[in-house]
This record gives sequence, structure tokens and C-alpha cells, in this order.
Amino acid sequence: MIRKNLRIGLVGATGMVGETFIQLLNEEKVSVQELRPFASEKSLGQSITYENKQWPIQILKPDCFKGLDLVFFSSGDPISKEWAPEAEKSGAYAIDNSAAFRMSDNHLLVTPEVNGHLLAENPQPQVIANPNCSTIQLVVALNPLKKFGLKKVHVATYQAVSGGGKEAQNELTSQMKNLSENKKIQAPQDFPHQILFNCIPEIGGFDEQGFCSEEMKIINETKKILQLPKLQISAFTVRVPVLNGHSEAVWAEFEKDVTREDVLAAFREQEGLKVIDNPKNHAYPHVVEASGKNPVYVGRVHKDLNLPNTWIFWVVADNIRKGAALNGLQIAAKLF
Repeated sequence: MIRKNLRIGLVGATGMVGETFIQLLNEEKVSVQELRPFASEKSLGQSITYENKQWPIQILKPDCFKGLDLVFFSSGDPISKEWAPEAEKSGAYAIDNSAAFRMSDNHLLVTPEVNGHLLAENPQPQVIANPNCSTIQLVVALNPLKKFGLKKVHVATYQAVSGGGKEAQNELTSQMKNLSENKKIQAPQDFPHQILFNCIPEIGGFDEQGFCSEEMKIINETKKILQLPKLQISAFTVRVPVLNGHSEAVWAEFEKDVTREDVLAAFREQEGLKVIDNPKNHAYPHVVEASGKNPVYVGRVHKDLNLPNTWIFWVVADNIRKGAALNGLQIAAKLF
């Protein structure tokens, strides 16, 4: 991981991804010269504990990034659009977890195990986009399959409420608590419908073609990261009553006729991907085991009975760790 003592800024320090970023720094024993956490004014007076020091929370203001090597952003598109370029101007790398710069031709969109080599081509302070959580785990699984002539991908996602942040996760747990206490389940606030005992086929707003924004993120970002602009890909995203961890059912069509052993061998060669595939013994990835872990997991690999050269598999990952904070930290490790 990171070997250099850095001066790090963290925008959105009190959010779910920000807290996980601090946890990962602790797990990886990353030493810092300075940690400068940023949050809203309501968090002023609080501090972040790291390396037995108290780092007071600050608010964003002119010149607030001066002297920093790296700033990690996890606070939404509007803040990133305004402040990530300011971090770059101050001489820091800005790793942005929002969608603000992902599809810009002027900015890298990086999943380190897939296209991390691009970071070495322009080694200077810049804004680097962290992909969407569901995209990250998908491209880690698809990358080793490119050698088979990846032609077409269909993916259905089953996404945890943690993808909507602390408030969304609290909505599910509150509904569970009310049910257990025989109380009326409160009206939904963060979701369009009750999430408890439900599946909601809507993540983000809908466009005129009927796709929601999460689906378009997966479609567009996957092509960019894999550097396959002509890849035929379609996505359907569903929010499910799971606390943490995203799951995906994937259909991948190849130009080449390959065997199951070929596909499994390719998966096993991919950095950051772990194969769990013995379905007759109920061994396959699932979110209870993946939550809190770093790898992307793949399993239930089998050939489609009707679609030629098409293979079906199941992909699972912790959307807050690998899908956000860890991917950003791995980008930083490539830079430093």
C-alpha cells in the first residue's frame, strides 16, 4: 500500500465512505504527516482520531488544500465539481468518488487492477475519478475475459441500502425495529417505497428511454474502463433490503468458444478477484461473507443453454470498501 508519509485531505470525513477510508488507513497502517478532515459546519468542533492523534474537522474554504499531497472526495457531485479542481490547483492529487468527472475526456476513470497503468502516463497533480460502486466490481470480473473477445454483457444488480449512505441504511434498520416492536412501519424517506421485505427497481432518476442513472453509469463507465467503446452492454439495477454488499448476475458473450475451465482460469489470474465456485456444496459468493472484505468475489460460473458462447456468473463485493474507499486508496498507492 502507500509507503510515503503523506499529507492527506478527506472531504466527507464523517460519511460512511469517509469513515471506511479512515478504517482502511488503520488496517493498512498508513503513516501520515497530516490528516485534514473536511465536513459540514455541523461537524465543527469534532475531530477524527488517527495514529493516536486528534485531527480537527475543518470546513471547505479558499486555500484549504494548501500543502496537501492527496485529497479524497466523497461528498457528492456539486462539492466535487467546485472543490476537486481547487485541490489540483493547490498541487494535490484529487481522487473523486462522485460522478462529476467520470465520463470527462480530460479525466482518468480508474479501477487499479484493470487500468491502473494509465496513472503512470501523466504523473502530476490532477483530478482522478473513482468509478461507481457497481461498475468497479463488474469490471474487475470482466477484465480477464477480454482475451476471449468480449462482445456483449448483460448485468442485473442487487444493491444494498448502504449505497444510499447512512440515512438509507438507517431507514432499513428502523423499519426492521418497528416491525419487531409491532409498531407501524414509517413512511419511506430515502426510497420511493418501503425497502423492508421489498425490491425496488429504481436507483437514481429515470431518463426518457426508461433507464435509471445507475444503469447508465454502469453502461458508460464499463466501456471507458475496459477501453472497449463498442462493447454491447445493458444493465438493470435493483435496490434490495440488504445492509451492505452489492451482488450482480452477469451474462457475458465471447467471440471465442471457451470451456468452463478456461473461464475459471482467467478469473483466478485476475488481481483483486477471488473465485468461490462449488455450487453443489452451496459454495458461491454472498454478501454476508463479502461485507467487510476487500476482494471482488465471483462464482456460479456456467454456460448459457441457448445463447452461443455466453457464460453466466455471479459477482459480489463490499460496495463501501472496494466499491468506494478501498478503490480510492488503491489509486493513491499507485500514485505514491
